Amino acid sequence: MPDMPGVTPKFPSIELPHLAAVDIPPMRRVRIKQRDNPQLDDLVASIDAELSGNAALFELPKGAEIAVAVGSRGIACIDIIVRTAVAWLKTRGFSPFIVPAMGSHGGGTADGQTKVLSALGITQETIGCPVRATMETATYGEIEGGIACHFDAFAAAADGILVINRVKAHTSFPRPIESGLTKMLAVGLGKAEGARWVHLLGPRGLAEILPALAERIVERAPLVAGLALVENAAKQIMHAEIVPPAEFATTDKRLLVQSKAAMARLPFARLDGLIIEEIGKDVSGAGIDPAISGRTDIRGVDNPAEPFIHKIAVLDMTRETGGNGMGTGMADYIPRHVADRLDLKAMYMNAVTATILEKAFIPIVLPDDLTVIRALVATCWVHDVNAMRICQIRSSMHLSEIAVTEPLFEELREADLLLSHDGPESLRFDASGRLQSRFGNGDSK
Repeated sequence: MPDMPGVTPKFPSIELPHLAAVDIPPMRRVRIKQRDNPQLDDLVASIDAELSGNAALFELPKGAEIAVAVGSRGIACIDIIVRTAVAWLKTRGFSPFIVPAMGSHGGGTADGQTKVLSALGITQETIGCPVRATMETATYGEIEGGIACHFDAFAAAADGILVINRVKAHTSFPRPIESGLTKMLAVGLGKAEGARWVHLLGPRGLAEILPALAERIVERAPLVAGLALVENAAKQIMHAEIVPPAEFATTDKRLLVQSKAAMARLPFARLDGLIIEEIGKDVSGAGIDPAISGRTDIRGVDNPAEPFIHKIAVLDMTRETGGNGMGTGMADYIPRHVADRLDLKAMYMNAVTATILEKAFIPIVLPDDLTVIRALVATCWVHDVNAMRICQIRSSMHLSEIAVTEPLFEELREADLLLSHDGPESLRFDASGRLQSRFGNGDSK
């Protein structure tokens, strides 16, 4: 979120009269089976045990200042995890402080990044240690190709650094190292300059430059350890592991396989239409996880063969995304109330820094949710409304409870993926055309 009022557009209300006659197929609410990986029984005890079992990594004198690097992603229970780690450090006589490790997020300002952490429940009052945010960097020279290695100035000046991040698939394309400890070093702690250098060369920057920068940082920064986290399909922490700096890359590779195997997915190879209630940077770095949308949408990188989704409608943004509507570019339709709340400054900063612009594009804007869904139905290239394969989800990370049309319901039943279901019902809208048949509470508006 930026440190100043966002720059928002104002869209006209464009009526397409023929859409008023479009019938929307009834849908069933269902709960479906996902991969079953239990969460940690006691998260606080697990984090404490990992730290205590690897205390030798923290061979620093009492009073040593330790920077705890925390990113902008919506990691499950991140406030509890950070508070537990900080408490552990304080009981050992260290002096911890938080640094935002989020590249150019938060509008690319120190105050904006502090506000992002605050929205995640991470403040001096809630965690019990100072938050020191800066966009200034130290430099660790250049790697091959003349690319400068930048690193958060406060973290570089600390006596030690503890990096906390989730290992997961990145929102771009498959490779051995995606999101995790390695990426947080090069991009998150690289601040806006580090993020710019990584993304400057597009896919090559992510595949080659990022790990090379991280390797240089491991050599020169005062790193002590990393806390690697893995979430299950229900967005719960299923694995936590303390990692020595020299093993960041190999751990990221190993846990990425585990993370991808645990991911929640939609069990459909093809959809005529997908209705997404909300998108946001807290949901996915791309706003919508490309593994769910099937739309990587990076020039020169093929979209996955499955899932193929013909039309996508996005109805809202999460409150936590603060108007950063990255991901609208993967949609075909959005309602006017979303378009009018887009923070173009945050979106453009994000897209231009990443050098991947498509996800910040704005799709067709229609007056309300009802018109948007009618347009999706009218343009999904299926004539028979009873044959349409349409699915509704809360977001790309909430996939255990969904709504489906009858063809998809029958497919789920034949595959024995149903846990429970309701009867078919028509979608409900209020007088202003806002969808009422939602899984989310709708408080993001």
